[in-house]
Amino acid sequence: MPTAPRPTAPAPAPLLPAALSLTERRKAETQLEIARAAAALFAERGSAVTADDIARSAGVALRTFYRYFRTKEDAVAPLLAVGVRQWLADLRRMAAEADGRSVRDVLERAARQALTPSDERAAEALRWTRGLLRAMRDDPALRSVWHRVHHDSEEALIPVLAGLTDGGPAEVRLAAAAANTAMRVAVETWAAEGEGDGEGEGEAGDPAELVGRGMRALTAGLSGLDRRRTAERHA
Repeated sequence: MPTAPRPTAPAPAPLLPAALSLTERRKAETQLEIARAAAALFAERGSAVTADDIARSAGVALRTFYRYFRTKEDAVAPLLAVGVRQWLADLRRMAAEADGRSVRDVLERAARQALTPSDERAAEALRWTRGLLRAMRDDPALRSVWHRVHHDSEEALIPVLAGLTDGGPAEVRLAAAAANTAMRVAVETWAAEGEGDGEGEGEAGDPAELVGRGMRALTAGLSGLDRRRTAERHA
């Protein structure tokens, strides 16, 4: 995900920080609408898309587009970032609800859910992500945005895991890197494998299965993920 952290597009309001003012929330929602338009166009047309195309599709003036984004490629970042926030929120919720489950198990379950569309809107966003990844091969600037979002995802995951696992700082960073890499590789593999006929087959056609296998493989040597942080130590 994120990745691609979770590449879904739920309604923006619940995922926006509560501390934002009404004006800030409206700005964030406008950014997300532009991001959805950009993702759909890049998925359909590739790097031939222009900033003007995105602005017109989103129903905003070109100068409004440039008020929010430096380049046309930057416009997809908010959509990918929504997925990251949703993944982290799911991870926190599942960790709070889990009774006796290891951090490793909760991490894999949250990753699988992130890559399993819950409705048609989420499925559409996942298809946009597939199109974006295919367009990235010929667009270094778009690839740069993808990797930047994943770097931010990894950094955001560190404090979440630090509050859950019994491992030390180095192991927490390794766990965050492993989980984020598993998400990214799963989505990239899924996007590439189904390119010939539009749909993948078997495991390659299911990013949730790919991320599960990758998560287990990449976190296998991190024993801290087998233990939950105790209340005494957390205090």
